Amino acid sequence: MKKKLVVLTGAGISAESGIMTFRDAGGLWENHSIEDVATPEGWRRNPALVQKFYNERRAKAFEAQPNAGHKALVDLEKYFDVRIITQNVDNLHEKAGSCNVLHLHGELTKVRSIKNEDLIYDVGDKAIQMGDLAEDGGQLRPHIVWFGEMVPMIEVATDLCLNADIFVVVGTSMQVYPAAGVIGFVADEAPKFIIDPNSPEVSSQYKNVHFIKETATIGVPKLADMLINQYQ
Repeated sequence: MKKKLVVLTGAGISAESGIMTFRDAGGLWENHSIEDVATPEGWRRNPALVQKFYNERRAKAFEAQPNAGHKALVDLEKYFDVRIITQNVDNLHEKAGSCNVLHLHGELTKVRSIKNEDLIYDVGDKAIQMGDLAEDGGQLRPHIVWFGEMVPMIEVATDLCLNADIFVVVGTSMQVYPAAGVIGFVADEAPKFIIDPNSPEVSSQYKNVHFIKETATIGVPKLADMLINQYQ
């Protein structure tokens, strides 16, 4: 039976494919404040601005291509039962060919009704405007978990971590909760690898933590080779 390899990915892996994050500009995301485009309050204040913002992000993400980091995670599926938990809202893992991807913070390629969050539509790179309605008559909004909203998939992510034989973190500051807390559910004896050029702060309470101070495009292929040699 293949070992369960659980990977938590963050903005760092997408940045190398040209998708910038709000942290790159001191709290601004493509020149917009987070409060204006990534909170329920921002949506209530100016929904048209929010739609425009995500239409632009959707189009840009649709053009982006997976990098060597994404592709190395796909290669690992030949040897491990790989489950990816991503904080990213792009679909670069899927484009690369990863089979099991859990999106904690939603997906740019999807929209949902403001009346029923379970009424979700896949729109690809299509722009959504005010007045575009779901079948229940509710305005369509981005299928994104904004700051201040619940993270509905966190329990599924926690279960994956509880059963992980190996845990990997790629390109995340480990500062955005609840995502940053999932490492706490990984067994002490499970090896934990953190790939990031800046080595994010991780509590000393976690056992068996190894740092690889590289970007995703260099660090993930390096770790993949190491894991394949060590565990196969």
